[in-house]
Amino acid sequence: MADPRFFQRAGPYSLAQLAELTGASLRDPADRERLLVDVAPLEAAGAEDLTFLDNRKYLDAFALSRAGAAIVHERAIDRAPPGMALLIAQQPYKAFARAARAFYPAMPVVPRRAGSSVIDPGAAVASDCDIGPFVVIAAGVRIGPRCRIGPHTVIEEGVELGADCLVGAHVTLSHCVIGDRVVLHPGVRIGQAGFGFAQLGRVVIGDDVDIGANTTIDRGSGHDTVIGAGSMIDNLVQIGHNVVLGRGCILAGQVGIAGSTRLGDFVMAGGQAGLAGHLTIGSGARIGAKAGLMRDVAPGETVGGNPAVPFTLFMRQTAVLQRLARKKDGR
Repeated sequence: MADPRFFQRAGPYSLAQLAELTGASLRDPADRERLLVDVAPLEAAGAEDLTFLDNRKYLDAFALSRAGAAIVHERAIDRAPPGMALLIAQQPYKAFARAARAFYPAMPVVPRRAGSSVIDPGAAVASDCDIGPFVVIAAGVRIGPRCRIGPHTVIEEGVELGADCLVGAHVTLSHCVIGDRVVLHPGVRIGQAGFGFAQLGRVVIGDDVDIGANTTIDRGSGHDTVIGAGSMIDNLVQIGHNVVLGRGCILAGQVGIAGSTRLGDFVMAGGQAGLAGHLTIGSGARIGAKAGLMRDVAPGETVGGNPAVPFTLFMRQTAVLQRLARKKDGR
């Protein structure tokens, strides 16, 4: 059970409701009316909890789980303990995330203006926004309905935010246009000048983007820096000027992307990967953790290592080095 000081639980939900919410299918229709009150990990779940199995490494824990129901792939059905109801999904983790969101929905935005906030008369802030303590909103800013702006955030002249945005504490926004349902976690810095001259561009962020704590995104120099709709960016990521991310990109923690590099749609980069400037990364490419990328990557290609090479070649290089090391040690 999540700590009630921080999370408010909804429900209970029947398995029929959870099947509809998650897109999963019930293995046994007789379980339709069975009620569940919470979500929990395999080891901690009880008779009224929903859990899930996504990684086969945890099959033994799944077989011993006391959960009332689980979301699983059809391949794991035979390992389920007696009495456990099953929801079958091709992507159990994704389905479980939907269920968890139902049990613990986001708190609604409560309209308010903290007395210590400073909002320029020339700013247009929707009346149903939540503006926290010591927020500064400059002239020409436009903030759409139902946005929440955290304490000590500074929104500089001309910035625009769409509807239903959540902006954490101590965020700084300048020279940017932000879409709907964007989440900016604490300490995010968007629109500052990066390396280079004549930083006359903007940062344009599409709808449904999530940007992690203490990530920085520099504004463009002439061209805009662009973050495509649905992208997820982890904590402590640095994105340089004129970088373009396509739709649905995922960047793990401490990724760094130098100026003018372009990523297609659904590109993934592992933690601490570093991308040189002026590269083109094709749609669906995957960049391994700690990779040092200094060349273009074709669509769908997977690369790793430093300097980054096709992943199969990187694995062969690693195996050769290991054999050489063992040979040198006389093993």
